[in-house]
Amino acid sequence: MSAPAPSSPVVVDAEPLSRQEEVLTDEALAFVAELHRRFTPRRAGLLARRAERRAEIARTSTLDFLPETAAIRADDSWRVAPSPAALNDRRVEITGPTDRKMTINALNSGAKIWLADFEDASAPTWENVVTGQLNLIDAYTRAIDFTDANSGKSYALKPEDELATVVMRPRGWHLDERHLLVDGEKVPGAFVDFGLYFFHNARRLIDLGKGPYFYLPKTESHLEARLWNDVFVFAQDYVGVPQGTVRATVLIETITAAYEMEEILYELRDHASGLNAGRWDYLFSIVKNFRDGGPRFVLPDRNAVTMTAPFMRAYTELLVRTCHKRGAHAIGGMAAFIPSRRDEEVNKVAFEKVKADKDREAGDGFDGSWVAHPDLVPIAMASFDAVLGERPNQKDRLREDVDVKAADLIAVDSLHAKPTYPGLVNAVQVGICYIEAWLRGLGAVAIFNLMEDAATAEISRSQIWQWINAGVEFENGEKATPELARKVAAEELENIRAEIGADAFAAGHWQQAHDLLLEVALDDDYADFLTLPAYEQLRG
Repeated sequence: MSAPAPSSPVVVDAEPLSRQEEVLTDEALAFVAELHRRFTPRRAGLLARRAERRAEIARTSTLDFLPETAAIRADDSWRVAPSPAALNDRRVEITGPTDRKMTINALNSGAKIWLADFEDASAPTWENVVTGQLNLIDAYTRAIDFTDANSGKSYALKPEDELATVVMRPRGWHLDERHLLVDGEKVPGAFVDFGLYFFHNARRLIDLGKGPYFYLPKTESHLEARLWNDVFVFAQDYVGVPQGTVRATVLIETITAAYEMEEILYELRDHASGLNAGRWDYLFSIVKNFRDGGPRFVLPDRNAVTMTAPFMRAYTELLVRTCHKRGAHAIGGMAAFIPSRRDEEVNKVAFEKVKADKDREAGDGFDGSWVAHPDLVPIAMASFDAVLGERPNQKDRLREDVDVKAADLIAVDSLHAKPTYPGLVNAVQVGICYIEAWLRGLGAVAIFNLMEDAATAEISRSQIWQWINAGVEFENGEKATPELARKVAAEELENIRAEIGADAFAAGHWQQAHDLLLEVALDDDYADFLTLPAYEQLRG
């Protein structure tokens, strides 16, 4: 089907950016408008369904596998489409935003895959949205380079056969794009990110021997996966590429999606590539959905919830078994450590933890895993090389020994660690530091030698909220209260001011970040996503 003539009214409500006309062409905007008109009403219905399901969880404090889809789970005959060559070996994937320097470094990193992120690692300023698209177009046409203004160091792409394959992550269903209006309505950010990328690059990627590949974030049900599948079918017809050209990997980073893994793969089976275990958002989702479920759902400090916790192990092992049963890739979680240029001892300890984590994932049957920094690529690669050898994946390892019951996935009380006062302080510190950077347009932020994204701030503010509402008493005898959270936040704000100086403090968004963290951590009306009120304060 050929692209129709531009369809008005499409309004770009933003100050013009350099080269934006290369991305915001009439034809590309007409495609985005068509996505909006066809699919946004269904998206609205699915968001309403999320609220209904959350209310049901609040009433019952439980979840189960869906009885109405039992036949799909019981049918052993179906498989997802065979993996394209460019996605067959995914043993190490690097993640990061699509700024120009990261684009070059990620493609050159030695990882098999780069998750080019328009979601949690990217604050959605209009400049980030548009220039991110430009950087990917420039990368595919080999028209990209970068010189660091501070160091003078120049960056350029390696030869084509040495570059990582791009899997692009658009924003989740819940986020709108205020700078792009169709018929006077904001377009969902997912359709802006997907639509512009697909329209400009689908054919170009096919010519490069690859394709338009996507990570789908924050999916909560198989019905949301069905909507994405319908979007893919329409989009492929619209630009005239073969059905099945698109491949999608779904992040299982919500507790409700963990109960619908097979159904999600089934809905996307002609376009599915795999599932990923997104650990921080997964913990955030557990807190969000079971926040009023009583003491047995209270999580300890986030760093105490390792992937060996029984309920987390149930989640990851079920994911591997589900993927391999259906011929899909199982991709492991994030190694977020950022190597220190000053402290080799910090590096040594962290590298050992990363190696242990990746050794465990490879041993459990995962086909690949995530890292946040190029220096971690060789460590993760060695872990998977040791298990895979020359094989591209281990999808033939079916993990039929795994038998996960519905209750296992929410057995939070199987973990005996408790919330601590230092854990509260850390949650406040990380929350303020991340939100301040996000308000400056940065979505991926190094904090305490970890690369943090929006999921970090979500789990931080959610744990503060949960501990207060559950009346947690810390080991020092203090009780989690709004007053204690405000006291800790005020102390941390003064510590930051003292550390960076009055001028740098005034030039930043520290007070604003402090206030926003307390708003979303203390408000009785729990915000579904921190990024919703934060977006209202994001300039640009």
